[in-house]
Amino acid sequence: MSKKAQKSTKPQASKTQQDVRLGQALLVRANCFDWLAQCRSRSIQAIVTDPPYGLREFSEVEKQKRKHGTGGVWRIPPTFDGCQRMPLPRFTTLSSDEQRALSSFFAEWARLALRVLVPGGHVIIATNPLVSHFVYASMLDAGFEKRGEIIRLVQTLRGGDRPKNAHEEFPEVTVMPRSAWEPWGLFRKPCVGPVRDNLRKWKAGGLRRESESRPFTDVIPCSPTRPAERALAPHPSLKPQHFMRQVVRAALPLGTGVVLDPFMGGGSTIAAAEFNGYRSIGVESDPAYFSLAVAAVPRLTTFSGRKARTRAQ
Repeated sequence: MSKKAQKSTKPQASKTQQDVRLGQALLVRANCFDWLAQCRSRSIQAIVTDPPYGLREFSEVEKQKRKHGTGGVWRIPPTFDGCQRMPLPRFTTLSSDEQRALSSFFAEWARLALRVLVPGGHVIIATNPLVSHFVYASMLDAGFEKRGEIIRLVQTLRGGDRPKNAHEEFPEVTVMPRSAWEPWGLFRKPCVGPVRDNLRKWKAGGLRRESESRPFTDVIPCSPTRPAERALAPHPSLKPQHFMRQVVRAALPLGTGVVLDPFMGGGSTIAAAEFNGYRSIGVESDPAYFSLAVAAVPRLTTFSGRKARTRAQ
């Protein structure tokens, strides 16, 4: 690749006094739509992210309701086996207008993501069975190729309840199945030519194998995020390093390039990139969560809980 071409692949967006560098990571406090619009095109090799879905669950009003245990959009699960489970957003409460807003949100986001990715760059995006169709349709309409789904096998307290205020009347009825999996959509910006040529020029187009003898596979058993890990990064949507280290590692097929998380939250993607020795950029608009991530990324990077090992190790 020429020096001119190499220069054009470097991410570039307006810097602010709130940018923080941690190891090979750059943490940026900004609205991700604004940041993506300013970022140089074809400058990011992969995106791994867990975006908001209700679009209002992280509003100040709903965050305060969650904090005080009064619910609102957030469902406060009952104590189970002596453990108080984390609140979950009620995606079944989305109105028709909110569903349309969700589709518009991801349509614009997918368009911007396609522009900043290099040809062959992958997007690995967290969803759930209730809202994944909004994301997937938007990604396909923007021009991405769907390459499958990564299934996080995780038992949660989402679903499985009897009819509200009628559990004794209908003891054998479950309104929704108890969730035992979490889908992560896998999309790719179309390659330019064969994958081999795309890998040579853009360092993208495939997924990194777990080892020479084992390809990356799309089902990953994973427990819910443990209290010890949540204590390091108390974000309501924190995903465990055991899972994140595996998907982030797979995102760069040759182990080189930049991983972007435009909805950084508590910094789990960025910590996983640091663990794997990757360059990364995390963008977060909420000042409290941005500060949380700045403190949490170094701690999560070195987290060595029993479930934090990766299959590649």
